[in-house]
Amino acid sequence: MTEKSRLTVEQVRAQAFAMPFSCPSYPPGPYRFVDREFMIVTYRTDPAALAAVVPAPLEVAEPVVKFEFIKMPDSTGFGHYCEAGQVIPVTFEGVSGGYVHAMYLNDHSPIAGGREIWGFPKKLATPHLAPNKDAMVGTLDYYGLRIATGTMGFKHQAMDHDAVLASLAAPNFMLKILPHVDGSPRVCELVRYYLEDVTLKGAWSGPGALELHPHALAPVAKLPVLEVLSAVHFNTDLTLPYGDVVHDYLA
Repeated sequence: MTEKSRLTVEQVRAQAFAMPFSCPSYPPGPYRFVDREFMIVTYRTDPAALAAVVPAPLEVAEPVVKFEFIKMPDSTGFGHYCEAGQVIPVTFEGVSGGYVHAMYLNDHSPIAGGREIWGFPKKLATPHLAPNKDAMVGTLDYYGLRIATGTMGFKHQAMDHDAVLASLAAPNFMLKILPHVDGSPRVCELVRYYLEDVTLKGAWSGPGALELHPHALAPVAKLPVLEVLSAVHFNTDLTLPYGDVVHDYLA
């Protein structure tokens, strides 16, 4: 076989950005989301349970978890999908942000892209978010078993847009892990990203409730609900850009 009949090393380097090489699971970013809808139930949990899952050098801000149900009907390269998971308020070098602890999605493309690029802790499951009569209802099923149900009153009270935009401007953190071919970690990094070009189309609060069920492979209930603190619902357009590495655990 001659050089002209195969890809050169330079061509491989130029074309390689995702797997599979010949048919990537997602297009290059950044990624724009239109009408991205959130319902977030914030609750108080066990401080010891948080300490067991938040990696240094992040610091737990308070014993609080945000359970997020997200509907994404129009997202660049990813299409229409839903997501649910837990985000923990933390600080890094004195700056407040959120540590993405667990995410469950119903679409392969954003699962692959999120894990490979940023290190989002994504797993395949069946989340759902939609109004039901006078309530917003979010559910999360893991292979047919219900592991989370969140509800809130539908648009009970309009929220201050500046406060919501400020929360969306805070940094978010993930623990990115990629194994070597021998099973040892080749990449182990703390990654940070910021949302960009955020347009807030509406934001509301209301009474909220959250129920979590134990599951061995989707352990959302290991951060138990001790008290629901708030529930919010908002609709946005936003861009998810690439991130940056703020700590290398293997350096």
